[in-house]
Amino acid sequence: MSKPKPTDFPEYFGRYISLVDADSLQAAVKTYSSSLDTFYSGLPEAKADYAYAPGKWTVKEVLQHMIDAERVFTYRILRISRKDKTPLASFDENVFAEHSHADQRSLASLKEEFAAVRKSTDLLIASLDEEQLAEQGIASNNPVTANAIGYIIFGHLLHHKKVLEERYL
Repeated sequence: MSKPKPTDFPEYFGRYISLVDADSLQAAVKTYSSSLDTFYSGLPEAKADYAYAPGKWTVKEVLQHMIDAERVFTYRILRISRKDKTPLASFDENVFAEHSHADQRSLASLKEEFAAVRKSTDLLIASLDEEQLAEQGIASNNPVTANAIGYIIFGHLLHHKKVLEERYL
């Protein structure tokens, strides 16, 4: 299935989807998964509790956010691809971050969990056919396809990689 059309997702997520240079979600997995896993697994321990400004997330909190967001997005892919038409609620990433207790975890444990979540996402995507990816549902009060959510996941990972490279490392 090709890259999502603007009608396949809420406008807000266009900023993430535009970062993904792949003609299909399967191609995105092949193009980005390994390098993203390498980047995030290589986050330095010395920067684990670093935040680039007061009130900003630490590296550990950013990584926990990546885990949480990917889990929410893959749940949406699963529900939508299985033709579940129940509207899916939004989530507040700041509330999640505030209550994640990432500061009480080791960076190594976060990296391990991140790798497991990423692998699970890639396996879910690999299991979906074009009909399932084309399914549309409602998430955060907006229509979105399973395919678009997959692209959002990769764009979100790429967005935060850039932020980490520019402001944290």
